[in-house]
Amino acid sequence: MDTGMKAWCQNQEHFLPRKQSKDNLDRFIPNRSAMDFDYAHYVLTEGRRQVKDEVTSPSRKAYMEQLAETMNLNKTRILAFRNKPQALLSSNNSSVSYLLHQNPRSVKPRRYIPQTCERTLDAPDIVDDFYLNLLDWGSANVLAIALGHTVYLWDASKGSTSELVTVDEETGPVTSINWAQDGYNLAVGLENSEVQLWDSKSKRKLRTFKGGHQSGVGSLAWNNHILTTGGMDGRVINNDVRIRSSIVATYVGHTQDVCGLKWSGSGQQLASGGNDNVVHVWDHSVVSSNSTRQWLHRFEEHTSAVKALAWCPFQSSLLATGGGVGDMSIKFWNTHTGACLNSVGTGSQVCSLLWSQNERELLSSHGFTQNQLTLWKYPSMVKMAELTGHTSRVLHMAQSPDGCTVASAAADETLRLWNVFGVPGTVKKAVPKVAPEPFSNLNCIR
Repeated sequence: MDTGMKAWCQNQEHFLPRKQSKDNLDRFIPNRSAMDFDYAHYVLTEGRRQVKDEVTSPSRKAYMEQLAETMNLNKTRILAFRNKPQALLSSNNSSVSYLLHQNPRSVKPRRYIPQTCERTLDAPDIVDDFYLNLLDWGSANVLAIALGHTVYLWDASKGSTSELVTVDEETGPVTSINWAQDGYNLAVGLENSEVQLWDSKSKRKLRTFKGGHQSGVGSLAWNNHILTTGGMDGRVINNDVRIRSSIVATYVGHTQDVCGLKWSGSGQQLASGGNDNVVHVWDHSVVSSNSTRQWLHRFEEHTSAVKALAWCPFQSSLLATGGGVGDMSIKFWNTHTGACLNSVGTGSQVCSLLWSQNERELLSSHGFTQNQLTLWKYPSMVKMAELTGHTSRVLHMAQSPDGCTVASAAADETLRLWNVFGVPGTVKKAVPKVAPEPFSNLNCIR
């Protein structure tokens, strides 16, 4: 091959495709010699400046300002204060009015909660003792209150007051009262450890229970024909009022005063609170061979005496408890599992608790420092209202049969009525089934 042909062949190798390895088949390898850096620099500098000059021309600028105003492109006004905006809904908007009339339930009006009591009654000589239970409102709409050695009845339907019983100095004072489900038979606990059963219609004593306790009876709770008593000796006793030997079961677990007793709505579980800072939940169906019952759950999370107990009406296994001045909390328990669902600090002594029968609300009464009633929304536990007026700790609360009115008794010797759960007559409730008379054969007992 001559010299000219050899040179030509060497030059052609630059135009032949280079053999690539398998790893470089998908890789782009730029050839920097083919790039025009001068033109690229011009586009990034002078060319961009030219576009900016075009935008800032008078006609272009006017157009962009009008477009920004129309499309709200003025970024400096984002989250900036403005004049009061125009109302979105006008009164003459026919479409909105039509929607409101078609679906009135979509806007639920807020319930009005009166901040002052409906009525105040004098309660002289009420015992200022946190561990007693001296107020109850029966199903026959009669309010019972113990003042010293005397039990008074206030008929809420008639507004009349009468005296039921005055006990002797040796047996009194009265330490607890509780209405049976029929609303006519009242159990009265005394300082001398006795419990008396009274007929409020005839104002006649039906019988006396003795020997169950060794000291005063501070709490009572009815479960049909079973009257449960809680003593200052720490004992909890079931009494069957239909039989002569009334004691049918004993609950052992508290070491100090039993100051709170409440049966659940189903009557299957009993909650007891004591001065030993303990809450017990007992199963009514579990009985040992010697009639002594063992607790189902034992709650020891409170750090002060537990008097306030309340079973939830819309969730059978939910129990609310409140602690005294050394605790100041409301706790919620699942009595099926024994779990503490929530604990809310109140900042003051919790004396009593009441659930609303119509709403998911809880009412608590308190001692130092405000002596107030607080209405909570459950389960958020947001305060809905605080009712003030008492000048000393609010020891007791009781709820009217219709579920609207709450009576509060305080150490300031006043009894106040609050329409905190609604206005009487406006709340419709299902009529409960009439339970059989639990004391039909009581006259046979001597």
